[in-house]
Amino acid sequence: MQHRLYAALTLVLLVGASCLIGVADIFAGDLDRQMVMLVSRLPRTFAALLAGAGLALAGVVVQMSVQNRLVEPSLVGTPESAMLGLLVVTLTAPGAALLLKMSVAAATALVGTLGFLWLARHVPRRDPVLLPLVGLIYGGIIGAAVLWLAWTTDLVQYIGVWQSGEFSGVLQGRYELLWIVAAMAALVWFAADRITMLGLGEDAARSLGLDYRQTLLAGLILVSIIVAVVVVSVGSIPFVGLVVPNIVSRWRGDNLRRNLPLVAWLGGCMVLGCDIIGRVIRFPYEIPAGTVFAVIGAGIFLWLLHAAPRQSHG
Repeated sequence: MQHRLYAALTLVLLVGASCLIGVADIFAGDLDRQMVMLVSRLPRTFAALLAGAGLALAGVVVQMSVQNRLVEPSLVGTPESAMLGLLVVTLTAPGAALLLKMSVAAATALVGTLGFLWLARHVPRRDPVLLPLVGLIYGGIIGAAVLWLAWTTDLVQYIGVWQSGEFSGVLQGRYELLWIVAAMAALVWFAADRITMLGLGEDAARSLGLDYRQTLLAGLILVSIIVAVVVVSVGSIPFVGLVVPNIVSRWRGDNLRRNLPLVAWLGGCMVLGCDIIGRVIRFPYEIPAGTVFAVIGAGIFLWLLHAAPRQSHG
C-alpha cells in the first residue's frame, strides 16, 4: 500500500510539473490559462505518459518473444521499419489520413520485426549480448535504407521528425491516436500469462498447450501498433522498452502479470520526466525527450550489458 502511495504521489508531482513548466507563464494576468492547459500542457503530458507506458510494455513483449532481456523494439528494427512504411505512404499518398499512415507503419513494423525473429533463429544463444548487437546492425541497415530513400526523394526532414521523440508539437487534436496505446496495454495485460509462456521457448510453450505461433504473432501485432502510433505521433524514443522492464524485473522479480502495471507506470514517468528535463535544461529552448532518454538509457544499457550473464534468459 505504501508503494502505491509513493507511485501515485510521484505521478501527481510529475503531471503537476509538466502542466506548470513551459515558455508561457500560466500565472500571467492576460493569459488564457484554461486554453493553455487544455490545448497544450495536458495533451503533452498525456502523450508522454502514453508513449512511455506503451513502449515499456512493447519491450516486455519483445523480450519474451526472443527470450532475451537485452532487446527491445528499437533494437530489432521495429521503429525503422515503421518509418519505412511512413515514408512509402508519404511518397505514394501524401494526402492520406493519419490513421491510414499509422496502419501502413504498423504493417511494415510487423514485417520488419518478423524479419528480425527469423534472423534471431540463426543467432547462437550462448552469449545474450550477441542478439541485441545483431539487432543494432539489422535496425541500422533498415535505417540506412530509409535515409537513402528519403535523401533521393528530398524527404530527409521527415526522417528527422520521426526520429526526434519530442513532444513540443503535441496539441489537442494531434495526439489522440496515442490513446490506442492504452487499448493495446489492456490487451497485453489480459494476455500476460500467454506472453509469459512465450518466454519459456517454443518447445516448453507448446508442451503447456499454447498455440505458440499464433500467440507470437498476436504479441508482435500489438508491439507493431504501439510503435507505429508512437512514431507517427511523437517520433521514436530509444531504450524505453529495454531499461524499464529490466529495472522492474530486478526490483520485483519475474511475475509478469503483477509487474505490468509497474512497467507501464515507470515507462510513463521516465518519459515524462525526461520531457520535463528537456524543457528546463536550456530554458526557454527545449531538448527532445528522446535525446534525454537516449543519454540516460545508454548508460543503463551499458550497465545491463555488464550484468547480463547473471540475468539473461537466453
